[in-house]
Amino acid sequence: MNFTGFPPAALHLYAALKADNSRESWQQRYRRVYERQVLAPMTALARELSDEFGDIRVLGPVRDTRLSHDKSPYKTYQGAYLDLEPFLGFWLHLDAEGLYASGRYYPRAAEHIARYRTAVAEDGSGAELASIVERLRESGFAIGGDQLRTHPRGFSQDHPRLELLRHRTLDVGRRYGPGPELHSGRAAHQVRETWRLVRPLLSWVADQAPARTAEPSR
Repeated sequence: MNFTGFPPAALHLYAALKADNSRESWQQRYRRVYERQVLAPMTALARELSDEFGDIRVLGPVRDTRLSHDKSPYKTYQGAYLDLEPFLGFWLHLDAEGLYASGRYYPRAAEHIARYRTAVAEDGSGAELASIVERLRESGFAIGGDQLRTHPRGFSQDHPRLELLRHRTLDVGRRYGPGPELHSGRAAHQVRETWRLVRPLLSWVADQAPARTAEPSR
């Protein structure tokens, strides 16, 4: 199957799942829509992008509720990802609002976060990252991720790159809402362009704050 975009029914499915996330409704009303209108095009998109970026994994629809107070059985998004190395890679998901593509750095150990902050604080490597981030902002990227509310211990609250130092994770991406682009094969171009633009940030992390440990659990 060639990727031809995500139909409006895919977004409507996730709007419906927010209102009714029951196993009964999934089996009776949603499962077939999910397989045809969400899973099939996402798999086709992943296959198309894999030619350039590598083997992209498409996630399943069932939530892992073991450690969550929210016991809703089904995800309200369809995700796909590619890890370039542990805790670092490309991310993609479809939800009721449209398509989101990003590059992510999500370290799990304090030593990895400390390595990242040390690189941010140094004049040469930190200035390089700040320049990359500024260019991405100018290209319409949102700079997200988990952050401290205050400055991290050991760093001045007047540090010129305090915003970047506060990050415990990074998620840098762009969202594409409903419209002709999303509902056609041109959505693949949007994701490809986003991932190409965010690649320098991922390369910076890989060079300056590598986390060469076991694969993260999901």
